[in-house]
Amino acid sequence: MKSRRSLSTFLTASLIVMVCCPNPAMSDEAWRIETQEEWTAGLKSSTDIKVENGQAVPTAKHATLKSELKSFPTKQSAKSIVVTQSADWLNWEPAGNLGPVNLGDAPVMLSLGPNDYWMFGRYGNGRNRKDRSKETPFQPEPATLDGFEMPLTTTPFANQYDAPGGLKKRLGGYHAWQSRDMVNWVHHGPITEGFAKWMTTAEFADGKAYFYYDFPNDQDPHVYVDSDLFDGVPGENKGMAYDDPTHGSDCAIIRDLDGRFHLILEDWSPINAQKHAWDSPLAVHAVSPDGVQDFKALSPPIDERTKPTGKIGTYKHPHWLKENPERFKTNIAKYQIHEPEQDAYGDWAAISIGGQYYLFCDYDPEDSKSMSVGWFTSKSIDEPFTWCCNIGKGHPDPDIMFAEGKFYLATQQAMDFVSDGPWVDGVQIRVGVDIDQDQSIDQWTEWTTIKESYDHVPGFAKQVSRTPAELDLSGLPDGFGFQFEIKLEDTTDNESKPVLESVELTLN
Repeated sequence: MKSRRSLSTFLTASLIVMVCCPNPAMSDEAWRIETQEEWTAGLKSSTDIKVENGQAVPTAKHATLKSELKSFPTKQSAKSIVVTQSADWLNWEPAGNLGPVNLGDAPVMLSLGPNDYWMFGRYGNGRNRKDRSKETPFQPEPATLDGFEMPLTTTPFANQYDAPGGLKKRLGGYHAWQSRDMVNWVHHGPITEGFAKWMTTAEFADGKAYFYYDFPNDQDPHVYVDSDLFDGVPGENKGMAYDDPTHGSDCAIIRDLDGRFHLILEDWSPINAQKHAWDSPLAVHAVSPDGVQDFKALSPPIDERTKPTGKIGTYKHPHWLKENPERFKTNIAKYQIHEPEQDAYGDWAAISIGGQYYLFCDYDPEDSKSMSVGWFTSKSIDEPFTWCCNIGKGHPDPDIMFAEGKFYLATQQAMDFVSDGPWVDGVQIRVGVDIDQDQSIDQWTEWTTIKESYDHVPGFAKQVSRTPAELDLSGLPDGFGFQFEIKLEDTTDNESKPVLESVELTLN
């Protein structure tokens, strides 16, 4: 069982710098500093940098490195140099309680493009559970709000308004709130009915929202398809989307750039989920062309199981028989006993940034006494995910969304989180060129601060584009060799540091 480290101890993570030429014609002369051995040979000098496990880790607030001079037999023209940071995504800041104050239960979010952000939850006292029963009755008044053309009325809640759909009868399920700025929220009313109150995740495709709910709780993802989020009426209930052969569900959904719908679900078969916050070390991955049917199971994206003992145990779930007696004749389920005790994960949420996939989740350590938000990452939705880190406390049921140029991580606890993205500021770079083939630099670029940026991918709610941190080298003269220097500075208020994954030098 591999150990888990908290955010405070994990943030001295990795620094890898790779320099390569992606031009196929130059493939035999490509310069790569990528492995432990290549780092040892490729670094000319460094200060406060530790090279370990194929990574160069900054060990102080300020760190520098200088590469060896890479020479070529003929003159080359440099195009650009691109820096990529670690995928671990460790720079999160507390953000109070995101979204509408009366949004209750586990939040679900969708980002439908610039200035079009949605949060979904049960309508009630919200996550702060404030008792409003003794307050003076509120009298709504007409209101206007930039970006909303429909008639609005005020509510008892600050920065919240009711649209016509929000005045429709409550049905006991999830409701929809919309924002243009992540500050002001307009309530549009119910999106699911009472039997669909265990909503876990949502997606958007071709003008329609897909709302997934467990029925009964922790079983078999079902789906509504809704083409009108403004009318206060649930869309078409398509019923069971995936006949899950395991117990658990609490799924996430994400569309890849080819339009396929990917479900990530809990699999309770290797653990007594009742004693581990209804989470598991094992997850299921299923994919469908339309998100409604024909889901096919693939290899597990998460598999943190320990050793099976060959023994079988049982646990009891409180909802299965009560909520769906036609399908479930008992609340008792079997599981394979594993030793030693296992960490567990669940209540999945998914996002992709420039093709790097992230799964956020409950993190239940083996003693199940200090829950928090955890996350895993992979370069492909179809490959195994690796653990990154955890943050916060309590049973989170998280979801994540890109909005207003930032990433918002919401939980069912009172504390949420915000991040500028996986990139951590504090990276400066310059590149030099050897013009006369004397093995020394004749001309350097200016020191330049570089950083990544992110944007919405049109037509996708959970795919975020990544513009790389790039320095244009077209102003450098042609030369027989190139060298780079990098300065790193820890500028964040949290414990993260600029952690570089690669540097790619492109030649024309």
